[in-house]
Amino acid sequence: MSTTPTVLLVHGAFADAASWSGVIEELQKHGVPVIAPPNPLRGLASDAAYVASVAAQIDGPVVLVGHSYGGALITVAGVTENVVGLVYVAAYILEEGESLGELQGRFPLSPLVSNLKEWTYPIPGGEPGVEVTIAEDAFPSVFAADVPADVTKVLAAAQRPLAASAFEETASAAAWKTKPSWALVAAADEAINPEVERFGAKRAGATIVELEGASHAVAVSRSKEVADLIRDAVRATS
Repeated sequence: MSTTPTVLLVHGAFADAASWSGVIEELQKHGVPVIAPPNPLRGLASDAAYVASVAAQIDGPVVLVGHSYGGALITVAGVTENVVGLVYVAAYILEEGESLGELQGRFPLSPLVSNLKEWTYPIPGGEPGVEVTIAEDAFPSVFAADVPADVTKVLAAAQRPLAASAFEETASAAAWKTKPSWALVAAADEAINPEVERFGAKRAGATIVELEGASHAVAVSRSKEVADLIRDAVRATS
């Protein structure tokens, strides 16, 4: 079993694992084992169970990294035995029994909320579910203001929708109570109010790094700095 933790990157809503490409490249350059599985984006409990199952099948220790909604997932999945640390990147950091909607509702809403587009998707044997994406014309300013326009256009077209029910589900655990955590606050985030990120990070007792001018897509625009924080977590838990 390796003593260097494997980094498991969990993307958030409106994105896919490719959003971690720059971070993966930086980590691989420094010999850090890394994996970025697809996040189903179908609900807090089921998505967290998926992340936990991936982590549990990795030999040796794991550092979980969650961006945005992915932060809520690693908060729950992080109780998995071989998880040794949590890194939150412009993320929601929930308390046990708290929902995304509740945490978000304590602070002024970000521009994301008024720019969501609703779609439906089939649920076998039941009514169609509702999922959301960001309106394409609002995507650059809301999600990726510091990313080149040509890249943003591609990201907007390739969005992965999040089941709307995920906003109301509550976290069944808060792994940060027993595992060390790190948090990156994107100071110019228009998708999650940076105050939400700061509040969650402080409550979790996380080691906090704040990046001025960073958008929600900080893993794309500032991948080296995101990777540096992850490497700090890897070194501290090795």
